[in-house]
Amino acid sequence: MQPPTENRAINVFLVEDHKMFREWLRNMVLRDERFAVCGEADNIGVSLVKMKDLQPDIAIVDITLQGGSSGLELIKQLRAHRIAVPVLVLSMHQEELYAERVLQAGGKGYVSKDETSTVLMRAMNEVLSGRVYLSEKMTAAVLSKLSGDASPATDSELKALTDRQLEVFRLIGKGYNDREIAHQLDLQKATVDRFRAQIKERLRMKSAAEVYCRAAQWLQDQGE
Repeated sequence: MQPPTENRAINVFLVEDHKMFREWLRNMVLRDERFAVCGEADNIGVSLVKMKDLQPDIAIVDITLQGGSSGLELIKQLRAHRIAVPVLVLSMHQEELYAERVLQAGGKGYVSKDETSTVLMRAMNEVLSGRVYLSEKMTAAVLSKLSGDASPATDSELKALTDRQLEVFRLIGKGYNDREIAHQLDLQKATVDRFRAQIKERLRMKSAAEVYCRAAQWLQDQGE
């Protein structure tokens, strides 16, 4: 990927499944004359094809994508396909639950949709400068964890879930059955069955109904 220069616009690729928000995001980015929006997508497959061809300087990616797919999986796929695009995640989901997962997957930053456009632009500039962007609160939490000072008692129970388990948990909350979840995530039904059992065990729940109620409540709390 060619680094942006004074004579070339900074190319931004948008991955967002809500058309109205994507339109707002495009207009917000274009208010800065340094930037150009070179492409858009709402799912993993189209994103991979377009980003490989367009080689944007930065991608702004949501966690929840079209068809139930995940921005986390997109970040992993970009790395697997050796598509060197720095990714900044912009999402409504809890930063404390997703920010570390984003960094571990290979992303370069996380911004909540509750933040202002000024914060998003600051985050974009940080990522384009080769740095990682997190909120001050999340940065302190990550540094505390790395130093061994974090208290496990304050962690959300959902942090015990792997990325895939969290994806399955979210789709359970949306009311999908195991066969539908398998189709959405391109997995075998037996694999989804295993994930469901692991989720129940890790969250210390007794029944599938309890898992569904917890997942549905979580989605409601997230505003999804």
